[in-house]
Amino acid sequence: MSEVRIIEVKQNILANNDKQAEKLRETLRQQKTFLLNLMSSPGSGKTSVILGTIARLRDKLRIGVMEADIDSAVDAEKIAAVGIPVIQLRTGGLCHLDSTMTGRGLRELNPDDLDLVIIENVGNLVCPAEFDTGAVRNAMILSVPEGDDKPLKYPLMFSTCDALLINKIDYLGIADFDVEAVKKRVYALNPDIKIFEVSAKTGQGMEAWADWLYQEVLAWTK
Repeated sequence: MSEVRIIEVKQNILANNDKQAEKLRETLRQQKTFLLNLMSSPGSGKTSVILGTIARLRDKLRIGVMEADIDSAVDAEKIAAVGIPVIQLRTGGLCHLDSTMTGRGLRELNPDDLDLVIIENVGNLVCPAEFDTGAVRNAMILSVPEGDDKPLKYPLMFSTCDALLINKIDYLGIADFDVEAVKKRVYALNPDIKIFEVSAKTGQGMEAWADWLYQEVLAWTK
């Protein structure tokens, strides 16, 4: 009976992706372009948060957006409607973006003319956390209606992010959601993460988030 060879495909894929991601970050540094990777579950309010961020920073920064979805261009159309350069990436069934996909999208956007590019990653709390897109910072959204147990169920996502936006806090009065429990669980996974309590609908907390992001962009592009 011949010996069965086992090939760790996923490990090789991730290693190759990480190398490409580092090259992409170095290119972004040279171009003085800041890339933010925004992740979350479907329906958490990513597009609304992006629109709110644009409204607060468009007079300070040149902004572009990359929308990633399995299909459709609905979110890209919302961004285009406010006059912001946007590219739609259709993943064709893939549940994440990797650095190669991101690099292709950036070339279409012409990042030399942009200070900040925001990726709206595919709605998913699993796959996107595993793949380095080449972004300078990773952020995620947890919306109040999703429940406060998500850090327990998806620890990698919370561990890989530099910022967490707890969105839809206008629902707190009618939802069974413990903000302090979420913070405790998240800080146990990632002590350095920045947490913002926001409502993209009412605007509450969005100024603090936008200011943090603006300072991060300035530090990268100076």
